[in-house]
Amino acid sequence: MLAHPTHERLIALGLAGMAKAFEEQRSSPDIAALSFEERVGILVDREAAERDTKRMTARLKFAALRQDACVEDVDLRTPRGLDRALLARLVAGDWIDRHQNCLITGPTGVGKSWLACALGHKACRDGRSVFYQRVPRLFEALALARGDGRHARLLKTLGRVELLILDDWGLSVLAQSQRIDLLEILEDRNGRGSTIVTSQVPADQWHEVIGDPTLADAILDRLVHNAHRLNMTGESMRRMTGRRDLDAEQNT
Repeated sequence: MLAHPTHERLIALGLAGMAKAFEEQRSSPDIAALSFEERVGILVDREAAERDTKRMTARLKFAALRQDACVEDVDLRTPRGLDRALLARLVAGDWIDRHQNCLITGPTGVGKSWLACALGHKACRDGRSVFYQRVPRLFEALALARGDGRHARLLKTLGRVELLILDDWGLSVLAQSQRIDLLEILEDRNGRGSTIVTSQVPADQWHEVIGDPTLADAILDRLVHNAHRLNMTGESMRRMTGRRDLDAEQNT
């Protein structure tokens, strides 16, 4: 069989990685030095790598992480109260397998959202489904979905994802419909998925944020009792970066 038809047949079969490796082998003057098994192995490895890349791209697209962050870039030199041992356990990801939660609290600007996105990115790399949403936008989306018939489907999606990231929790007291939606989401996820919550409000004040004592007890029981807690402290990273940039300009 001619080389070109083989390449086309691989493309038609959806084996794009093998097709690329096949063309590379055709153009390589040293390929004859490899055995038949080695050449086939290269084709298969390339196809596997291509598929892994596509799946990773799809997971990141679905996750819609707010920030381009990865755990390898976490700044441990700046004092922010990060527990290194706990952070290492969170990066490893076993807590997601055990369907535990993570609460990241601290003042504005210390990197809570960035860290949550970094953990989400790592989960995507580990082959897990992730979905990020700022809490105000989530409740807006749920309200719209309730009006156009997509509400149950959206709740189902939120319930099934392996890691749900709820960013900017506690900016305002919840309305009754929001409390009910949140309880439904956490009930669906209880024992089935993990949730990261970031908030400027300390966890011991979340009853007031939820607003209804009965629903608050139910919501926090599902969210807090098995949660790892990262209490971040320190000065705003944005302010520190701004000062460094200003100093650099003045010294040039």
